Amino acid sequence: MVLTALPSPPEERRLALVPSAIKRLVALEHEVRLGAGYGAPLHLSDDALAEAGATIVPAESALDGAEIVLVVTPPAPEALAGMPKGTFVVGFLDPFFALPTVRALADGGLRGMCVELMPRSTYAQKMDALSSQASLAGYVAVVLAAERIDKVLPMMSTPAGTIPPARVFVVGVGVAGLQAIATAKRLGARVEAYDTRPSVAEQVRSLGARFVAFDLGGEQGETEQGYARALTDEQLARQREQMAKVVAQSDVVITTAQVFGRSAPRILDAAAIAGMKPGSVVVDLAAATGGNVEGTVAGEEIVTDGGVRIIGLHPLPASVARDASAMYAANLTFLIEHAWVEGALKPASEDDVVDAVLLTDDGAVRYEAVRAQMEASA
Repeated sequence: MVLTALPSPPEERRLALVPSAIKRLVALEHEVRLGAGYGAPLHLSDDALAEAGATIVPAESALDGAEIVLVVTPPAPEALAGMPKGTFVVGFLDPFFALPTVRALADGGLRGMCVELMPRSTYAQKMDALSSQASLAGYVAVVLAAERIDKVLPMMSTPAGTIPPARVFVVGVGVAGLQAIATAKRLGARVEAYDTRPSVAEQVRSLGARFVAFDLGGEQGETEQGYARALTDEQLARQREQMAKVVAQSDVVITTAQVFGRSAPRILDAAAIAGMKPGSVVVDLAAATGGNVEGTVAGEEIVTDGGVRIIGLHPLPASVARDASAMYAANLTFLIEHAWVEGALKPASEDDVVDAVLLTDDGAVRYEAVRAQMEASA
């Protein structure tokens, strides 16, 4: 198969292919073609990519003959316009929020493989790009908070007195939340965490943090796919009320709550933020999908009248782009290694991974929920 990768947009430094992945793909007898300058966001020269096994071609002809096109972010519809029918477009496609891209994939007869739809199984972990990037986002969130807050995170005993540790509260104990907890603990903070899934309490405790439980009433827990179950409006109101008390005592709050395919749930309202001490920091990892925090501005940092800094920067993994690219490229490479046999994609009817991630095929959108949203927005 002939593979290429679309260049990253200006705000995105991650790449879908790096030398280690190129070497593995070439060893699997794929041909990798990259446009000149592809590696510029990571300061990877054309020579370095060529040494790994890629063929460097003029940027304007990188798509010529490509059978598989790898992407980091959903490509604009115009970027898909010249691709022949049957071309595979593989990567983050953001199917619920990038409907024009999904429509262009279907209308163009392109076969979109959406890594966000990867099954949550032990076998598929090595192909799970959503989790690999979320882990890095959790780490970066803590580092950002440590840079912005006006106190140290660990307890310090000095001749001038003892400095108490910063109190960090992590909301949402998925992959990002667990990494945030671990990172904050390594930096010496006192960490508390909350999730609507009581089953994660033991994971929180295993990292040395305290699990906070709230009485929300009604059904809670997780879906069959392992995601947190969406709460009712009444449950969200009770959650906000009880959570505000913990938030008021925290120096750093990191929110990670997202429901796949929906806008992020509003967890902290303006009253909760107003109750925090001046100089406190809130990092909202759900900023791109509406935010968990009232007042979050996607892509920006703001400081409230009460002196609380709310960070809505995204995508956070792009700030550690070298490692993020290496992990993402490995996820895609493992997917390609799994899904293609002797140059042909495994039939969706015979493979759970292919069946799950194949978003568009033969001019149709295969994922029912995305198809319904497209029809509703038409």
